[in-house]
Amino acid sequence: MSAPATAGSEVLLEVRDLRKYYPTKPGLFGKSGGKVHAVDGVGFTIAGGETLGLVGESGCGKSTTGKLILRLQDPTSGEIAWRGRRIDKLSAAEMRPVRRELQAVFQDPYSSLNPRIRAADIVAEPLRNFERLSGAAARDRVAQLFERVGLRADQMVKFPFEFSGGQRQRLGIARALSVQPKLIVCDEPVSALDVSVQAQVINLLMDLQKEFHLSYLFVAHDLAVVEHISHRVAVMYLGKIVEIA
Repeated sequence: MSAPATAGSEVLLEVRDLRKYYPTKPGLFGKSGGKVHAVDGVGFTIAGGETLGLVGESGCGKSTTGKLILRLQDPTSGEIAWRGRRIDKLSAAEMRPVRRELQAVFQDPYSSLNPRIRAADIVAEPLRNFERLSGAAARDRVAQLFERVGLRADQMVKFPFEFSGGQRQRLGIARALSVQPKLIVCDEPVSALDVSVQAQVINLLMDLQKEFHLSYLFVAHDLAVVEHISHRVAVMYLGKIVEIA
């Protein structure tokens, strides 16, 4: 397991009694189908420079938890506090400055990248949205990010299909890094990769964490991978965290 996070680090994220319920389809004779408790009373904290691993079997609610934190979905109830401020009720406009600090790396690097856009533009998109960078300034920043994640500057003109799976995930990491976030939700970031490539991507994430004092919520089903990168591990089962250590 990873070394402990820096002692005394600020708590960046605090989740309290978080719930997400989905209505089910009506049953026979039109009776209410009830609700699926995808996330059911989850709570945890993540400090600066810390990785919290969130592990569990498929369908346990771990990916939904990540989406709720990113506000890609709205919670049914509960609280999400980012740097001491509740964000679970914020409007899209109010969330905009927060989104710069909360980024994501997704499971399938190909489906999370626009196949019609060149790699440089994929990485530069957040820079244009949040920093209004364009032209030479954006190209220089993108080139630096490519180098930092182990890609070459001459690959900036390529399209996603021209990269390997591991390279596409590095591209996704560069995109997440571009706006200098404080926390990255990593949703099964290596599960679609070969074992040898998994290790390379995990080591890259750990190196970036040390360099930029990043925090991660690392969502995965492979306990060995989670234990390798995480400072603490939370185990989810049927929408609940049953153990955290």
